[in-house]
Amino acid sequence: MAGTVPLSRDGVVATLTLSNPDKLNAFDKPMWQALIPLLRRLGADETVRAVVLRGAGGRAFSPGADISEFETERNSPEQGADYGVLMDEGLALLRDLPHPTLAAIQGACCGIGLAVALACDLRVCTAGSRFGVPVSRLGISMALPELKLLHDIAGGPAALEILLEGRVFGAEEAKDKRLVHRLVADEAFEEEIAATCERIAGGAPLAARLHKQFVRRLSDPAPLSEAEIAECYHCFGTEDFREGYRAFLEKRKPVFKGR
Repeated sequence: MAGTVPLSRDGVVATLTLSNPDKLNAFDKPMWQALIPLLRRLGADETVRAVVLRGAGGRAFSPGADISEFETERNSPEQGADYGVLMDEGLALLRDLPHPTLAAIQGACCGIGLAVALACDLRVCTAGSRFGVPVSRLGISMALPELKLLHDIAGGPAALEILLEGRVFGAEEAKDKRLVHRLVADEAFEEEIAATCERIAGGAPLAARLHKQFVRRLSDPAPLSEAEIAECYHCFGTEDFREGYRAFLEKRKPVFKGR
């Protein structure tokens, strides 16, 4: 049975659920084909304030690719490259989504599942979650676009350790390697995910988009242009700015509109 990626909404928070129940949410081709148009749709929806990615069932985020597909879908360099284009498109759309994204990780988060989590802005996991990229056991390498996500977050030495050893390791080590931001006890997980979304959604959406843009820009060593620096101050002409400081002075919760 093919995997799916259901989309649900709770107010301004959208949730994408990786669902392949018979295989602990391993990624198959139909899941990528479902995820890509959903990401395009969410990217164009200005009513969204946060996007959560999670695995169905609470037992795993995703252990990686569905290996049973390899013989039919990735059985030559040409097939591998075609499949890679599909995965790279999904990862790029997720990484470039204008809204803040949160990977809610329970259980296994390995291989391409880890790459998907790393394409999100924030990653929160349970204390019992497990991580790794054991692709060398399959006789393949991690593709460069996926490896770049690992390299940029964990750094070159840690990325090489993860790939050369192929170990599956625990949440504490994942946090030490900067793969996750926070780990929480199983019983506190849902409350923490909800609270994180509430904090994100409570901020001005324009500010969130600018912060995503600026943080990414600062990873480029090229000097900032005058136009880029000036863009930092455009927010002072927005409705959200006026609502924000007035709400503060009036001791009330701001109601941002993204304008």
